[in-house]
Amino acid sequence: MAMAVVVAVAVAVATVKVNDMTPTILLCLVVAVTDGDTIKARCGQPGNYEQITVRISAIDAPESRQAFGQKSKQHLSDLCFQRQATINPKTTDKYGRTVGDVECQGRDVATEQVRAGMAWYYVKYGKGREQLQAVEQAARQAGRGLWAQHAEPPWEWRKKQTTTQGDKP
Repeated sequence: MAMAVVVAVAVAVATVKVNDMTPTILLCLVVAVTDGDTIKARCGQPGNYEQITVRISAIDAPESRQAFGQKSKQHLSDLCFQRQATINPKTTDKYGRTVGDVECQGRDVATEQVRAGMAWYYVKYGKGREQLQAVEQAARQAGRGLWAQHAEPPWEWRKKQTTTQGDKP
């Protein structure tokens, strides 16, 4: 006899006031992983959910069609898919995605992706997250993940692609 186990995840939104700004800390359910640095999350109260696309701040992972892209996506999926995420939005990028810090299972996603060799510390957009540089260096030295082979940074890979392909960082 088969038994079904149903797990309900409570999803809420909390607002936190910091320095006369009103950033929102979102508690969401990750419903999709687009690639190694982007998730889709369902946020809000039951009956009033909103789905957002979140670009994880301070990292850049291989694109899906790039070498190691699928492994990076899978690692992020293992960490976050169908789990509650705490999202601290920082800004919105030119593609309309929320850019923010994300935690899943109580772990900082950017740190975990870089530590496992699944993403680069994105110096260009990593202000305030400079500690990721040392995490990346340790992953490189240990030959973890993409550092076990020659790895082309995604920003260089994207430059080589035609603009009609529309890859997003």
